[in-house]
Amino acid sequence: MALGSELNLPVVLRHFVEIATELVDARYGALGVLDRSRSRLAEFITVGIDDDGIARIGNLPEGHGILGKLIVDRQPLRLPDLTEHRDSYGFPPNHPPMTSFLGVPIWIRDEVFGNLYLTEKAGGEVFTDVDEELVIGLAAAAGVAIENTRLHERVKEVTVLEDRERIARDLHDTVIQRLFATGLQLQGAARLAQRPEVTGRIQQAVDDLDVTVRHIRSVIFELQPLDVAGRAVRRDVLTVVGEQGRALGFDPVVRFDGPVDAAVDDHVAEHLLNVVREALSNVARHARATRVDLTVIVADDAIELSVTDDGVGLAETEDGQTGHGLRNMRERAQGLGGTFEVAPVDSGPGTRLRWRVPVSA
Repeated sequence: MALGSELNLPVVLRHFVEIATELVDARYGALGVLDRSRSRLAEFITVGIDDDGIARIGNLPEGHGILGKLIVDRQPLRLPDLTEHRDSYGFPPNHPPMTSFLGVPIWIRDEVFGNLYLTEKAGGEVFTDVDEELVIGLAAAAGVAIENTRLHERVKEVTVLEDRERIARDLHDTVIQRLFATGLQLQGAARLAQRPEVTGRIQQAVDDLDVTVRHIRSVIFELQPLDVAGRAVRRDVLTVVGEQGRALGFDPVVRFDGPVDAAVDDHVAEHLLNVVREALSNVARHARATRVDLTVIVADDAIELSVTDDGVGLAETEDGQTGHGLRNMRERAQGLGGTFEVAPVDSGPGTRLRWRVPVSA
């Protein structure tokens, strides 16, 4: 009942170890949570050793020796003196002495979640058959409690996803449509304006609304849930931009438009990240820029990367040919059946790079 009343997994696990330790009069207890390969320990929760003692021991166990035997055999193990077992791996420095041992796997349906380890039965005794039966029963209850906790966390995740989808629908069906309507009204008002400066201000407001709509559309795509197997292309692009920002001395302005995460496959995404990295590296090395605008757009089954800087202009090598970086970006685009172009900015200094390829290789 105590285990089943808690819905926070870390609390459930620690509470389980505490109950088991008290139940069989053990001085020390631990719970090793297996990693995805089910061959090593990913987490290790201990009871009976304070934080200073844990710090003195150093690295937590990974599943060697007796702990590893329990991982492999997946059967309860009871020993009067674990140090005398042939699989004993020994203790690290500053580890408290331990002799009597009781280990039990924790099953969740047909899969082992982890193992419970109990040592040092009170009074120097050994763990009994009754102790083992009690801990096996407790481990079964813990498995149910852990599964319930996981289901509860999954329900919370689903609720969050539903809220995200609802917000995305509201933004698309209400906010964007109102912005479009406002833009149309402003364009109508511009035709009635008599003074050129008024017309110019209205047109600037319309342009600002258009940019706002694009930003909202980008937020809508970010709110939509990702395929579990997919990669977060937006996040990866922002990571690369953040890395290159240190070399630039400032943070580029990044914009996304379209279903970047959902539409772009892994192979194309890998090339995209390399082109982003190469483009920003070129700007950092040659352009002496103070601003970079980077846009990633997905439309018509293609992804387009645009990188615009306000630097000194397109740099060339001494023999008049563009450098290796630009050639690599062009070859990547051609290899994917796309296009690549780099040219001066229409007005003012700077360079604009466009890299466009199909979203799927």
